Amino acid sequence: MKYCFALDLKNNQNLIKEYEDYHKSVWPEILDSIKNSGIDNMEIYRSGNRLFMTIETNSKFSFNRKNQLDKKNSYVQKWERLMSKYQKNLPFSKPGEKWVLMKKIFSL
Repeated sequence: MKYCFALDLKNNQNLIKEYEDYHKSVWPEILDSIKNSGIDNMEIYRSGNRLFMTIETNSKFSFNRKNQLDKKNSYVQKWERLMSKYQKNLPFSKPGEKWVLMKKIFSL
């Protein structure tokens, strides 16, 4: 399955640069947690301060399983706290929701 998400960054060029720098060298524990959850491919794109993330998953993946694994992983918790410095929730996101799952409206 393929999923797409959106999230905003705080509109500050220094913070945006720092965020991108962190993503040039993502901690190996984070990469392992992503792969172990059943995500085979992940890409993040930026336009201005808006981020788009796509993930491609295998049969091991479920959002519930990923959430449970993340809650138990101290590295993921530390990474998420660190990334919160740069991220800004979308105006229509639910309380506590960072990345908002996008609805697919077209496919060729």
